[in-house]
Amino acid sequence: MKRKHFLALTLASFVTACTLSNPNPKAPSKVTLTISVAASLQDVMKAVKNIYQLENPNLEIIYNFGSSGSLQQQIEQGAPTDVFISAAPKQMNVLEKRGLLLTQTRQDLLTNNLVLITPKDSTTSVTFETLSTADLEKIALGDPDSVPAGQYGKEVFNSLKAYDKLTPKLVYGKSVRQVLFYVETGNVDAGIVYATDATISSKVKVTDTAPEDSHSPIIYPIAVIKESKKTEESQKFIDFLLSEKGQSVFADYGFTKPEN
Repeated sequence: MKRKHFLALTLASFVTACTLSNPNPKAPSKVTLTISVAASLQDVMKAVKNIYQLENPNLEIIYNFGSSGSLQQQIEQGAPTDVFISAAPKQMNVLEKRGLLLTQTRQDLLTNNLVLITPKDSTTSVTFETLSTADLEKIALGDPDSVPAGQYGKEVFNSLKAYDKLTPKLVYGKSVRQVLFYVETGNVDAGIVYATDATISSKVKVTDTAPEDSHSPIIYPIAVIKESKKTEESQKFIDFLLSEKGQSVFADYGFTKPEN
């Protein structure tokens, strides 16, 4: 009887220890998604994260924000990434040609507008057309080689035949948010950013919007990276962003849905 009592106590202790180490053995382990996102989406994607994680408590989202060109290079170099959202098709095209995207997951997610901004207290009245003749010393623009907003801005300047005249005044930023910061702090007289970037800042004002026919369509494509080990969860996240609920969040921040 003593031996049976001892074995019973031992078994009970073992079960208790297992329960304490894993209080809910049936609970699924948390999945982490790493999303590389264009810098201009920082604010809205943080809002998306709060909503999506609340609805999916067993999933954690980690963002990697940066210029689309830098993110593209990171993915090419093997940086762990599940989903990529670029601020222009150019970077996504490169990855697609190199076979780094999961087949048939690429879609157009959002559109935006390009605007000219100055510091809020600036008395200078300037438009894209008068930019080359205005009395300005420094104009901030994203690096056209790696920052889509800079690429679009350069296209606008070329359409106005003003790029060569403006080049001596241009201060290049590593991302569109850096351009916004330069204008907010008064380090430059004007800058080119997305309309959504200007909306979130109380330190700048929009003086002009670039005509749509002066630059390539501003499209934000999204896709699952081929090397992702969480393709099902990644596609589910993309489906949410494209859903009516997801698009309503983007709309709150000034983004629009691409026309089919």
